[in-house]
Amino acid sequence: MRAEPQDAPYRADPQILSIAEWLGDPVEAAIFPKRQLRYRNRRWDRAVGLHDLSEEEWLNHFAAFQPLPDNLPQPLALRYHGRQFRVYNPDIGDGRGFLFAQMRDGEGRLLDCGTKGSGLTPYSRTGDGRLTLKGAVREILATEMLEAQGVYTSKTFSVVETGEELWRGDEPSPTRSAVMVRLSHSHIRIGSFQRLAVLEEDDHMRALIDYCLKQFPGPLPPAEAPGREEPAAILLHQVVERLADLAASYMVSGFVHGVLNTDNMNITGESFDYGPWRWAPQWQPGFVAAYFDRNGLYAFGRQAEAIRWNCAQLAIALRRVCDSDPLVAALDRFGECYKQATMRRFCWRLGVESRGEESDFALIQQAEKAMVAGGMSPDDFFYRHRGGRNADSALGEALQAYRATDDDTHPYWSEEAVQSMHIEEVETLWSAIAERDDWAPLEEKIVGLRRMGDALGKAPAPAGHSTG
Repeated sequence: MRAEPQDAPYRADPQILSIAEWLGDPVEAAIFPKRQLRYRNRRWDRAVGLHDLSEEEWLNHFAAFQPLPDNLPQPLALRYHGRQFRVYNPDIGDGRGFLFAQMRDGEGRLLDCGTKGSGLTPYSRTGDGRLTLKGAVREILATEMLEAQGVYTSKTFSVVETGEELWRGDEPSPTRSAVMVRLSHSHIRIGSFQRLAVLEEDDHMRALIDYCLKQFPGPLPPAEAPGREEPAAILLHQVVERLADLAASYMVSGFVHGVLNTDNMNITGESFDYGPWRWAPQWQPGFVAAYFDRNGLYAFGRQAEAIRWNCAQLAIALRRVCDSDPLVAALDRFGECYKQATMRRFCWRLGVESRGEESDFALIQQAEKAMVAGGMSPDDFFYRHRGGRNADSALGEALQAYRATDDDTHPYWSEEAVQSMHIEEVETLWSAIAERDDWAPLEEKIVGLRRMGDALGKAPAPAGHSTG
């Protein structure tokens, strides 16, 4: 069984206020004509002590955005820049969302409540600051599937339908509207540092580094690393470990994020912001999620390259306050961190004990060949061969010496249908809501995904974080 989030009392801790003056702008939430609760995360409201809120209280906080006790007095739209498909854009920031609250969970982590679709901000540009209900449903599905598969992801915390008609070019319009709240381990992005670098705000850069090191602690750089006591170098080492692990978890999951811009890269290594995502129907390195990614920059097989490139952009920003050599040394670790994380996560999902780098790497190679030859999705592959079962030919030889991690007595491993999240099923689930206002299939899917997560068991701990 996987570990459930630890129950905890509500502990407000708005640490962001110490840097809010130059990191964001106070904003007002939109006033919506309707507030109908569609989703409340009953696994995670307990982890931050909000499980006792009545539905009315929940709507007051997560649709009308009345401040939580002792928390941020007003929502904060964060400022950041970013490279979007590698083109620098200084005209972004929280354009349809804001930071609403910060609190500690049962493990002591500082978690943010951030919104999507909560109204206009100074960074909305030509947008309306709104979110479609379909977009919110897609976020629920992405985060539930990824969490079940052991990916370090934000959690969809709340979805409220808001009663407006929205017009979008990529959805039949008019379409229904919603406001969503996500629970995240930080909203500080690579783009947050890029903005400070471009504006030459070196003192603020140092203050943001200190904030991140204090609030999101991680291990020190390796003993032989140059400049290992420099705060900027320490942070980059941690971010490289975290994001290499994130890239590995995407590949083992078969997931394609779709928009890996630097403003979508969280310095804690937690995945978030799910727009044009997809799960690969087969092991196809060139598979893309976004229709507008015409050159395949963020294709399935290029995600590690894209994320490493983003780490390099953080290194470039940090050069204002740190020598190059320590930053280059941190960046050079990405490849090895990615390799080790891939093997660790692959063995976990397959349900076998690691046999060391040489053997594990050979196993992954045979697995990729088997998926390609059989036209299997990663979901089908890991289900079919859980614990080393049903393998023959070269894959069978590679798995022969591996020992299963458990006896796989969970009923999930005996079912005929594997849990997956391909686009056809997403559209079917949405059609039930759009055509009949039937939420039962979505609710049943969430139950199925959480059951799969229970069967997979406790996931590998995210890399690059301090423990204990």
